[in-house]
Amino acid sequence: MSNANNPDYRLMRLEYLTNDAETLGNDYHRYLSYFLGRFQGCPEFYNYEALAYTIRERLMVGWRNTWADYLEPGTRRAYYMSLEFLIGRSLSNNLINLGLTGNVKTALDNYCANLEAIVEEEPDAGLGNGGLGRLAACFMDSCATLRLPVIGYGIRYEYGMFRQRINNGYQAEDPDHWLSDGNPWEIERPEYKQRIQFGGRTERYNDAQGKPRVRWVETSDVIAVPFDMPIAGYKNDTVNTLRLWKSSATNEFDLQEFNDGSYSEAVQAKNNAEHISMVLYPNDSSENGKELRLRQQYFLASSSLKDAIRIWEASGQTQYERFFAAENVFQMNDTHPTIAVAELMRILVDEKGLEWDAAWQITSKCMAYTNHTLLPEALERWPVHLFERLLPRLLEIIYEINARFLTEVARRWPGDVDRQRRMSLIEEGPVRQVRMAWLAIVGSFSINGVAALHSQLLIEGLFRDFYELWPEKFNNKTNGVTPRRWVAQANPLMSALITEKIGDGWVRDLSQLAGLKPYAEPAQREFQQRWHDTKLANKRRLAALVKAECQVDFDPTALFDIQVKRIHEYKRQLLNLLHVVHLYRRIRLGKTENMVNRCVLIGGKAAPGYIMAKRIIKMINSVAQVVNSDPEVDGKLKLAFLPNYRVSSMEIIAPAADLSEQISTAGKEASGTGNMKLMMNGALTIGTYDGANIEILDAVGAENFFLFGLRANEVEALRRNYRPWEYVEQDEDLKGVLDLIRSGHFNQWEPGIFDRVLDALLNPNDPWMTLADFRSYVAMQEQVAKAWQDQERWTRMSILNTANSGFFSTDRTMLEYNQDIWHLKSLSDD
Repeated sequence: MSNANNPDYRLMRLEYLTNDAETLGNDYHRYLSYFLGRFQGCPEFYNYEALAYTIRERLMVGWRNTWADYLEPGTRRAYYMSLEFLIGRSLSNNLINLGLTGNVKTALDNYCANLEAIVEEEPDAGLGNGGLGRLAACFMDSCATLRLPVIGYGIRYEYGMFRQRINNGYQAEDPDHWLSDGNPWEIERPEYKQRIQFGGRTERYNDAQGKPRVRWVETSDVIAVPFDMPIAGYKNDTVNTLRLWKSSATNEFDLQEFNDGSYSEAVQAKNNAEHISMVLYPNDSSENGKELRLRQQYFLASSSLKDAIRIWEASGQTQYERFFAAENVFQMNDTHPTIAVAELMRILVDEKGLEWDAAWQITSKCMAYTNHTLLPEALERWPVHLFERLLPRLLEIIYEINARFLTEVARRWPGDVDRQRRMSLIEEGPVRQVRMAWLAIVGSFSINGVAALHSQLLIEGLFRDFYELWPEKFNNKTNGVTPRRWVAQANPLMSALITEKIGDGWVRDLSQLAGLKPYAEPAQREFQQRWHDTKLANKRRLAALVKAECQVDFDPTALFDIQVKRIHEYKRQLLNLLHVVHLYRRIRLGKTENMVNRCVLIGGKAAPGYIMAKRIIKMINSVAQVVNSDPEVDGKLKLAFLPNYRVSSMEIIAPAADLSEQISTAGKEASGTGNMKLMMNGALTIGTYDGANIEILDAVGAENFFLFGLRANEVEALRRNYRPWEYVEQDEDLKGVLDLIRSGHFNQWEPGIFDRVLDALLNPNDPWMTLADFRSYVAMQEQVAKAWQDQERWTRMSILNTANSGFFSTDRTMLEYNQDIWHLKSLSDD
């Protein structure tokens, strides 16, 4: 099939640029002087921009050539739709993946510029919040490294989640305007903009062949403008695309209204349009917030589907029933983009003229859904009345999907009205709701969880009815993280040591880290000392960050005890804090035998409307203030809350961590990826039998993992008869900890502010059962201290954690997605 008339193919393959230090230096100077108009000695940010453009120029060659390969007719492509892509900084990651770090350092030395200082000028891209977004970024890195034809679709948020600062111990939220100085890595593609409809009404009509059809009319439209960011594979000349959509007003403008003096009304449409891509996760506690969230989700799904169809048709394809599902697959990352099921049906039926059955056959063969949560309240549900006002045509389609689906359920289980009610896409009640996860399951050919236990609990619990109907749809894909970002880039000292011993193939194939196992033998003292020294150097770096951000002095020779993740009750930062108070009490009581010097670092953001999580942050800071200023503690214990936890700070934290806190209530954490990043960098895990902790435990062995707490089935069994006060009555230490907190010792000038937290702990309906795991946790922390006292043993355990982390590379995860779900042909197969 000829591509001569296709604008996507009007590109000659480019020749690769020279990458020696002299040429890189000349290009950097050219951008600084001729493009940016700056002199040497200018503010460091301009050096960053000049270097970014220099590297982007190198990326452009592989980018264009990769597009040409992916656009070949007949190529099967995957589209990864996610409301978050927490990509962090791009410069250092691109240098690693292009293999240019050494030459760039040399080039900059010739201009008296420092690469480390320049890298620090890049803001973290504000495109995500936590593990979900970081996972999506790791997936994109691995897909490019594996040379898989995968395009990422997200939203180009003007403002990220928020910048967190601590004011008198409380979380304060400032706008994170990460795009305020532009983004040198993105390229606007206005020629591929899409028109997105909202509101209006539907009307019936007969088409030219006399067939009844529906059209969506009198809508208030916005324009989705794509901005592309390059995602480089590791040293393979492949550069995939992350396409981010910015919302913009249409060109229609009510000039008469403006001339009549109604200035605000005349520009209201523009403002409303731009709000869609303004802020990541607006607070949805209000009706306006809910509407904006739904607008964002439909905006992402509709623009992405229309663009994927444009790309497919640009290769000359028009035969939807024969080829579309064979050549396209859409992976919906969590429940946010699942409106895509109904939107693809709308496009196929209303715009492409397909009959319903043919359209459904296509949709249900090319949609795939990844679930990331075991919390029912975290599954997207939207009020029917909001759908009716905002997306009336989509609601009609959902009703039709539901009617046909419930007919199938009734055939399978005649007369089982309760099952039909449970499985209906519409949840009945005082406010009728659309169940978006149910829509995804019904419309997808693949539904996967993200850790073995998570996937098992899904089919036994949340999705049991659907599993009984379609067991073949369900599968597991345990998460991973990219070793390029989280080891090679974040931990250059350890990476160099590993490469010296086993070669550099591990960066592309993390299973090769198993070659480190012999170096954990007692006879390898020299290597183990170097490993220990590398960890100590990384800890000094983290101590400097803690000093700068928290004004707390961490001793690098102490045990660095790390818990960094979103602040949520199920992640149980409170359990960690109770242990800190327990250690503090022991010090004050003079019971310091077998204690080790410990520095506890907690970091993470609480959602703006999550009052309990924000109170927990306050409590952490209040305890830290007392502990760190108490002369009797004398350096035995330090506690710090790191504000504005983000990707770039994790790049410093992960290499320095000794102990990784993964202490969620069993059965609540879907997977976790922070546990993997810390493990790869040699941290030992203290954790519950939950999420991917289980697979980490299996990989490293029980002797190299600190396991504690109830298991998921035990949590559920206890839930019916949970009496938290009994744990307090039976445990003198726990009683002492709670009494000390309730006495106001940590909040003398703010009486009663932690009563709500304590009441939640003592509530028999506490779903997190924190107090039930306290004794087990404390006992295992004592085992941690015992292991830490034997530094040679600890170092060997650290080496074994890294050596056994190969399974947790996203390269393995993506290979499994491709083998079992996507069935793409890698460019490496050509």
